[in-house]
Amino acid sequence: MTDQILQSRDGGILTITLNMPEKRNPISDVGVVDQMCEAFIAADQDMSVRCVILTGAGTVFSSGGDLKQMRPDSGGLRAGLPAETRRNYKYGIQRLPLMFQALEVPVVAAVNGAAIGAGLDLTTMCDIRIAASSAKFAESFVRLGITPGDGGAWLLPRIVGFSKATELALTGETIDAAEALRIGLVSEVVDDTELTAAARKVANKIAANPPHAVRMTKRLLREGQTADLKNILEMSAAMQSLAHATADNDEAITAFLEKREPEFKGE
Repeated sequence: MTDQILQSRDGGILTITLNMPEKRNPISDVGVVDQMCEAFIAADQDMSVRCVILTGAGTVFSSGGDLKQMRPDSGGLRAGLPAETRRNYKYGIQRLPLMFQALEVPVVAAVNGAAIGAGLDLTTMCDIRIAASSAKFAESFVRLGITPGDGGAWLLPRIVGFSKATELALTGETIDAAEALRIGLVSEVVDDTELTAAARKVANKIAANPPHAVRMTKRLLREGQTADLKNILEMSAAMQSLAHATADNDEAITAFLEKREPEFKGE
């Protein structure tokens, strides 16, 4: 049986690949959710992992849900009993947005093709999105007669704004990479052949910085999505006191004064 999730490590960069190209890399199966959570949580707990790149095998990033498993009692999210369907979502795909929201290791989505439905929402769970020119995006749940069940209604408006998120969600229309760049869904569009290099370039820039400061900065940015200014300032002061106590902070100052490149060790 082919591994549904692949992992490869190059220095401080971990690449996680959805590896079900024959099915268009769906993420609705509980087994896939289990493997993704296991891989990302392990990366988060390993301070030597400075950044994670998430991509898909083949020509599709992720089709989201497996349509063949959307019939009642097909073994997917939809059960014959509505109360069981609720539990399937709660203990299945809805674990992903909660897990991503708790991560402190930075995650870059390298969107190598179509990101549809939950596949689009998966990109919004990541911190940075870089798209291949062939990539397409659709918040397409409504066209299947369902709602965004994986947190898309919370995630998408925080990235593209309420009006555009509403348009995408209520029309279910597909947009191309250029439009995704225009509305701020992705930060960069590159040729398909350059996607891996572009994602690694950003990941390497992140990995070059002191890891404790990087992770605490990400935590503050994530908390800033819901917390008020007063609480963010309190958190910032507390985390700043931790950052000041690191050897990397001293090294950064010393290197600047000595006009040399710093050597950060995560200490």
